Amino acid sequence: MMCIRDVDAKQDAIMTYCLAVKVNKGVVFASDSRTNAGVDYVATYSKMTRFTWPGERVLVLLTSGSLATSQAVVNALHRDLDDPEAKFDLRSGKQLHEVADYIGMLSQAEQQRREKAMEKSGNSAESSFILGGQIAGKAHEIFMIYPQGNFVSTSSDTPYLQIGENKYGKPILDRIITATTTLEDAARCALVSLDSTIRSNISVGPPVELAIMTTNTMEEPYHQSMTMNSPMYKSIQKQWTDGLKRSFNRLPRFEWEKK
Repeated sequence: MMCIRDVDAKQDAIMTYCLAVKVNKGVVFASDSRTNAGVDYVATYSKMTRFTWPGERVLVLLTSGSLATSQAVVNALHRDLDDPEAKFDLRSGKQLHEVADYIGMLSQAEQQRREKAMEKSGNSAESSFILGGQIAGKAHEIFMIYPQGNFVSTSSDTPYLQIGENKYGKPILDRIITATTTLEDAARCALVSLDSTIRSNISVGPPVELAIMTTNTMEEPYHQSMTMNSPMYKSIQKQWTDGLKRSFNRLPRFEWEKK
């Protein structure tokens, strides 16, 4: 059995990076598109799924881990939406945390269904998710759903969530993002966070997807997919690199250098 994955269980190599940033004016979502089924097989799959019911609710789902599991979960979400007898679906939850719990249960069910077969092949069926959005009349929120089905939200000190290879892209988020950051600045920061990860880890790669949801609009989020050659992406990448070099060159000199 070949299982295309964002995570190689044998080598514990993370093969994805997704993040969501919650600010007062809305939510920014960003993800890479690289997956693999071993060191010699690299493919591109979108890790962002958007669900919009104008005037009612806007939901965005980011995925990492087993691509088979995450795709099965997304398929189950569509199945339940099409089934009038389904006990629950994405439109049933009155609170966003109820939707997060529902996705966690679907993920757990899929993992358990494949667990024995995956163990025999030496792979893991685990997947992680970030769910974000807004239900009309409620606050906008983001949740990270663990492979075990439980989930956490953001805090006032950390208004963002990451899944996958998060260490390279975290410093810029910690230095820039606050609740009062504009949506546009949060989006630029998310792109820099992704680019920093791509430059430091070849297992994370383009195209890069970006979605921006404005609070209380209840409309389809702005969405853009960018390659390394997209003008916006190239410009941000160049100016960030040049800015870092300028800042580095302005650092204080040691006493012996002054002499």
